Amino acid sequence: MDPNRISRSAPPVGEHPKKVVFVLLEQFTLLPFAAALDCLRIANYTAGKELYQWELQGEGGETVTSSSGVAFNMDSDLGELGREDRLLLCGGVDVRSNTSKRLISWLRREARRGISVGSLCTGAYALAKSGLLDGKRATIHWEHQDSFEEEFLDVELTKSVFVVSGNRMTAAGGTASLDLMLSLIAADHGEELANAVADQLIYSSIRTDQDPLRLSVPTRIGVRHPKLSQVIQMMEANIEELISPSLLAKDVGMSTRQLERLFRRYLNRSPKRYYMELRLQKARNLLMQTDMSVINVALACGFASPSHFSKCYRSHYNTTPYRERGSQMMKVEE
Repeated sequence: MDPNRISRSAPPVGEHPKKVVFVLLEQFTLLPFAAALDCLRIANYTAGKELYQWELQGEGGETVTSSSGVAFNMDSDLGELGREDRLLLCGGVDVRSNTSKRLISWLRREARRGISVGSLCTGAYALAKSGLLDGKRATIHWEHQDSFEEEFLDVELTKSVFVVSGNRMTAAGGTASLDLMLSLIAADHGEELANAVADQLIYSSIRTDQDPLRLSVPTRIGVRHPKLSQVIQMMEANIEELISPSLLAKDVGMSTRQLERLFRRYLNRSPKRYYMELRLQKARNLLMQTDMSVINVALACGFASPSHFSKCYRSHYNTTPYRERGSQMMKVEE
């Protein structure tokens, strides 16, 4: 007997393989899709029988090209799914322009039939645009969190690696799709099989829906100073309503001068400059990923006036917010 396989009893009479339909959007991210698909393949191999089947669908039913330039032949165009099927929408780069009206109509129609619908990476945008995440908890790749939160007020956005909310599933991208699929395999066939699949993948730490999608602040900035981490977390949580350096310092039990020295020592910039860079990064995300006006972007990022916002933006990115928005519109038209 193969030691990599686990012993399982014969399936009950009438049990059929679970079918997963991957819907690929143009410029989808390859890793989340490949990781999810391989989980299913390895589940079949490890169990010694066909527990899962899969199919690739895409608009037009011919080929869809990933963001890395690898093209995939589709099994079919967008079509009617079985009631027991799972649908996983795979998004990636420029998801807004790759979410068509036809796709939205199809998603709504299939969802009305009661099937389980999920997404990988930025595919959550298309689900939200279709109204399928209204009143649900969801997640999306961290780079799109700001724009998603501004656009979809009826969705409870979380910072988890994946979320299962009723018959809706979202995974934040990258290896988060592994965690979602292992969770689904455990729900379908038990944790023993899910752990065996993870072992085959040499995936030693399975995350749950309680795990954050981003590295901790100390890990991200490469500095393990607790008070510095606290201040940065407060800055990240207060982009629209700014907190003064003196209040930030007071909240962590130090003087403003001590806080200045801490930032200079570890990050080579002042607290004010670091805060400004966080705000400008969020502003750039909103300009590139939403239809918000430049004025509203400025207000959402704590700038009192468009002129001040434009001046700071140009100083940091060497272009104006209006030109940044214009260059994005040109890419969409192309």
